[in-house]
Amino acid sequence: MIESKLDERRAAGMVQEKGKEPAGFHEPVLRAEVLDLLHPRPDQLYLDGTVGGGGHAREILEACDDCLLLAVDRDLEALSVARTALSDLRDRVRFMHGRFEMASEDIEVRDRGLDGAFLDLGVSSHQLDSDSRGFTFRRGVALDMRMDTSQGHDARRLLADASEAQLTSVFRDFGEEPKARRLAREIVKRRMTSPLETSDDLVAALVVALRRSPSPQDKARIFQAVRIAVNEEVESLKLALPAIREVLNEGAVLVVIAYHSIEDRVVKNAFRDWSKECICPPEFPICTCRGRSLGKTLTKRPIRPLPDEVERNARARSARMRAWQRAA
Repeated sequence: MIESKLDERRAAGMVQEKGKEPAGFHEPVLRAEVLDLLHPRPDQLYLDGTVGGGGHAREILEACDDCLLLAVDRDLEALSVARTALSDLRDRVRFMHGRFEMASEDIEVRDRGLDGAFLDLGVSSHQLDSDSRGFTFRRGVALDMRMDTSQGHDARRLLADASEAQLTSVFRDFGEEPKARRLAREIVKRRMTSPLETSDDLVAALVVALRRSPSPQDKARIFQAVRIAVNEEVESLKLALPAIREVLNEGAVLVVIAYHSIEDRVVKNAFRDWSKECICPPEFPICTCRGRSLGKTLTKRPIRPLPDEVERNARARSARMRAWQRAA
């Protein structure tokens, strides 16, 4: 079983740190475990649907001779960094700007299929650390939060246009905030006289909703909730998983690292449903799929980073990795 092999490698101390990543990008999470699951082979095509700084992409390309990679990211800054970081491997990597579900529409992918796919969800360090991107709750930062700054509505637009009920749902579902309704009501009240433009404005509304000074964890949860809503991250994941599954070749593996409980639940449920012997919709009176599953889940439980990795890279702390293999 895949998990037992990974456990053996970990116990033997075979999961090691490698070189530094491009400035502003965190160390790739669970890098050795990702390679164990994908098992890159020569002359095959792989997808990194969230290439970021190119850390995982380099690991995949260097793990085999002559394998090819489609590197996708909706962040133009990340793509620029990845192009530079992977310039020595440019003959074997092709870049695409867009959401990861768009990879299934690529002509080469549709023609030959994917022999493995990898998604590292969430935001990268360079996005969180850059005030100009508006993800942080540091003082005076303009509320943007778009992963793709070339299109879409930013956080200011969301906070200005969403109804109280919609905002309540955002803070409750994506931020797990007990005072979600109170915070939504306060935002609606404030925007009637002045729009919420900066991080200070959102934090001020949170202070009133909580009736105390919010902790860094409180702020992080609320800003994360707004970011997820602005970028439609859950909706995008729900579209991407079946789209990528359809272009996986027989025996190909899909690996996903999630950092939020909702995203992890989406991945877990999708892999569970695809592994069932009967995949007919529940409303069907009889089975028409002939009782053959689409594939199998390779991880009975999510794989988590070891303590030494979390110590090196604090943003790995909430990572949960799952993998699924298409039937041969």
